[in-house]
Amino acid sequence: MQDGTAAYQTPDLPPAQSFTNAAAAVDRLQDLYTQATAYLAEHFSATVTKGKPQGRIRAFYPEIRLTVTSHTKADSRLAFGHVASPGTYATTVTRPDLFRNYLIQQLDLLMENHGVSIQIGTSETPIPVHFAVAGNPAVSVPQEGVLEFSLRDVFDVPDLATTNDDIVNGMRTENPDGSMPLAPFTAQRVDYSLARLSHYTATDPQHFQNHVLFTNYQFYVDEFEAYARQVLADPSLGYTAFVATGNQIITTPDGILNPVAKLPQMPTYHLKRADGQGITLVNIGVGPSNAKTATDHIAVLRPHAWLMVGHCAGLRNSQSMGDFVLAHAYLREDHVLDDDLPVWVPIPALAEIQIALQEAVAEVTQLEGYELKRIMRTGTVATIDNRNWELRDQSGPVKRLSQSRAIALDMESATIAANGFRFRVPYGTLLCVSDKPLHGELKLPGMASDFYKTQVSRHLQIGIRAMERLRLMPIERIHSRKLRSFEETAFL
Repeated sequence: MQDGTAAYQTPDLPPAQSFTNAAAAVDRLQDLYTQATAYLAEHFSATVTKGKPQGRIRAFYPEIRLTVTSHTKADSRLAFGHVASPGTYATTVTRPDLFRNYLIQQLDLLMENHGVSIQIGTSETPIPVHFAVAGNPAVSVPQEGVLEFSLRDVFDVPDLATTNDDIVNGMRTENPDGSMPLAPFTAQRVDYSLARLSHYTATDPQHFQNHVLFTNYQFYVDEFEAYARQVLADPSLGYTAFVATGNQIITTPDGILNPVAKLPQMPTYHLKRADGQGITLVNIGVGPSNAKTATDHIAVLRPHAWLMVGHCAGLRNSQSMGDFVLAHAYLREDHVLDDDLPVWVPIPALAEIQIALQEAVAEVTQLEGYELKRIMRTGTVATIDNRNWELRDQSGPVKRLSQSRAIALDMESATIAANGFRFRVPYGTLLCVSDKPLHGELKLPGMASDFYKTQVSRHLQIGIRAMERLRLMPIERIHSRKLRSFEETAFL
């Protein structure tokens, strides 16, 4: 074959096959993906040991494709699982092993709603060698500069020109071959994020659960581990393992987790269930950039919900340290998503998430109704990108905060909510007031320690209880139509 002026070798490229059974279709995806990556891994090892081959080496991602010819309207009560109009739809696929249940679910819905078969074949999109050999223990990757030639001369490498969010941002409604996107992310975009997740969190993507808690303090991690050990002692609760930094796994309450000499940028921990419906906790640290980075990559795993459970500045004198803030609107002064999601786009509160959070607060605090208002306010949360905003001229920020009716200020929540909106991942925010800078109540070291001891455990318990409520909710209910646009991909 020819790639411009350079010949290249490929594995056998079998013709596409039609399927009416989703599990069989995913099995075929797995076969094609395994053959392609094994081919690249074999030739990569040979190239490293024997030198540069004659010509280039290339293999391709597998592809899902379907054609709908009827204008018959599908069940529009679902936010996903159907296409809006006749046409041909396609998406490239990576890691069918990781996404098996998701793929079967989506394909089942498409075939049921449209009465069509699914075609599984080889796409025209090359697999970058970096993604093909990543995590393969049989492949030895040399250090940069050891080889006497550039890998780019032999293999395909990640192409950032085509690895983007154009589909979810609504900028791409047609694939290069004229088909329409079937899924929100291309295979190369997914592979890119899977690699980033391993780097930033020091845990493998396979451990991530469908319900994700974000926090901005390490104190929550200690409480999460303690809770995990507690529930692992009771098999009836359905939790099977706890995974810590470095992919350390314990399955019993007395399992040993060794201290890690160097924590990753975003330490991540997973309380697992066999069906993937457990809880992942990510300590994203402080700032909207970290919040965007984490959600950019976790989004490709298609979680059912993510919630922010961090600390905030209370903006009302009526608030007390330790009070809770349930966000029902966001003032976005974080700026990191301005190019992807204009600030004029409203970020709606999702009723299912709001109710789950409020009910969880009531359950943990044993307060309800009017009494619950003593410790929780519902209102606008402002997210800012300057941690020390109060050291500058306050007239501008304070005026905007007042005009927006904001009741709390942090540096992550609006970013996480906005990216949830952008990626169609249900989102929510429950913060805990840790200081009141506009009213002279700042955290001092001793005060902070006492605050954390008394409030972190209760706050985390609320986040966990909310996630457990959401887990019991049917998938068609939690994934709201409010997050879908005019022209949507059929895949969730």
